[in-house]
Amino acid sequence: MISTAKKEAAFGSWPSPLTADLAALSAKKLGGIAVSGHGSFILEGRPTESGRGVLVQHIDGPNDVFKDITPSEFNVRTLVHEYGGGAFTIDGDDVIFSNYKDQRLYLQSLTSGGQPIPLTPDYGGNEVRYADGVVDRRLNRFITVREDNRLKNKEPVNEIVAVELSGDNIKEPEVLVTGNDFYSFPRLNTDASRIAWIEWSHPCLPWDKSELWIGDLSSEGKILKKSCVAGKSGVIESPTEPKWSSKGDLFYISDRETGFWNLYCWDAKKDCSSAILPMEAEFSRPAWGFGNSSYEILDDCTILCSYRNKGKSNIGILDLMSHSFKQLRLPFTEIFDLLVRDNWLFVEVASPSQPLSVAKVNLGSIDSMNLDYTVLWSSNSLKLSEYSPYLSTPDIIEFPTERSGQTAFANFYPPHNDDYCAPAAEKPPLLVRCHGGPTAEARTSLNLSIQFWTSRGWAVADVNYGGSTGYGREYRERLYGAWGIVDVDDCCSCAKFLVRYPIIDSLRTPFWYGCWYIMMFYIFKFVFYGYGHATLVLPSFMF
Repeated sequence: MISTAKKEAAFGSWPSPLTADLAALSAKKLGGIAVSGHGSFILEGRPTESGRGVLVQHIDGPNDVFKDITPSEFNVRTLVHEYGGGAFTIDGDDVIFSNYKDQRLYLQSLTSGGQPIPLTPDYGGNEVRYADGVVDRRLNRFITVREDNRLKNKEPVNEIVAVELSGDNIKEPEVLVTGNDFYSFPRLNTDASRIAWIEWSHPCLPWDKSELWIGDLSSEGKILKKSCVAGKSGVIESPTEPKWSSKGDLFYISDRETGFWNLYCWDAKKDCSSAILPMEAEFSRPAWGFGNSSYEILDDCTILCSYRNKGKSNIGILDLMSHSFKQLRLPFTEIFDLLVRDNWLFVEVASPSQPLSVAKVNLGSIDSMNLDYTVLWSSNSLKLSEYSPYLSTPDIIEFPTERSGQTAFANFYPPHNDDYCAPAAEKPPLLVRCHGGPTAEARTSLNLSIQFWTSRGWAVADVNYGGSTGYGREYRERLYGAWGIVDVDDCCSCAKFLVRYPIIDSLRTPFWYGCWYIMMFYIFKFVFYGYGHATLVLPSFMF
């Protein structure tokens, strides 16, 4: 009989198959998803091709087919606001995308097999950039955000412009909206008679204060009149993600009333907005990049939405008639952008044992206890089932901070290795991890850099210090005027809390920060014994 007894060894000394090479292995980046009658599309950033962005088409069938759409000489990525996002749009038989090298927009047919054709002028460089667009089939044009960097030593000029889709005679795009510092989310209603957009100005970032505007479009496509729907002067709110219903009502997300990003509806007939279901939960996230899609309007009475509550993502159905809300069950702790087509949900997901992935969910199973789903795409090609005995599952902990009455949160990963255990009286060493920021967040997606340590007998606390997103405006703004103070204090408070619990060894507690935090820790703090470790991680939405 094979013995399954664990070997005894000191915490921190356990052998593990999760090697440093595996932890350092570059995963594919996910730059966005789209769905059309031609299947689903995934923008894949490939480390094996120097990060080139490739649009991959998935076609359902007995044998799933994945097909590269982007020709080898193209790279789907935009540099608008530097962080990018919203680099491609699928409409009917066509894809419109931004090419990294020259930042021009190109039109590519999904059916003819021809080469992409340019839609925007060649300015001899990449100073003029485009992102986050919508097709206006009524006038055969593409409405998008343009960033113009041609005026040297001056701020870039951001505008919403219309680009002709003919491609036969390339013209200068027509400016539709201008005058403010930044724009995003240009969205047309169903008959293209109205357009909505988000704008904001210096010194604010879009999660500090932004404005939601609508404009009436003439038969020639010009804006006849416009008005501010949310974020008016004197009102501190940050509306985001506008979407039109088939009835002409405008849905959006704002933190006006609760301090959390909740769903709102602007009634076109009454010209007023109201919160649909106020909750202390976040239904969106900071718009560092373009193209966030946290909810979908299924019909006139139903909205499917993702939301985040105290460190955990969920997905639910909102009934607009009864204002009732039903949480749906999926085995993922992280849920990002989502799209719906023909009773299928396509959603970006992850969990402690699942890397960033795209799942296809059958909405026909919505009344069952668990939704039927398949994973279409994964950022990591490893056979992760081989490593499941060595993966730690985090607990979300809430701990007191140095500020009276305030608490903060962390994802606590206990040591885990199916092959080893520690002597009964021993406590594990703790590695305290501090994410980059501000307004970023420690998430529970599979992170082999964390599992490298936990599988060797270390505990890891991945801290969501004050200033992190996912906990509302007040929590996010704790860092204002105190960057390098609140965040460092909260990480130390987390370590102190775990020592008092007591479940970790206070004599073995190094901190895992970025370079800025390492410096601040050594200058101002002396709490535990250990060395700092600095890392640099680039955002995954830079497409």
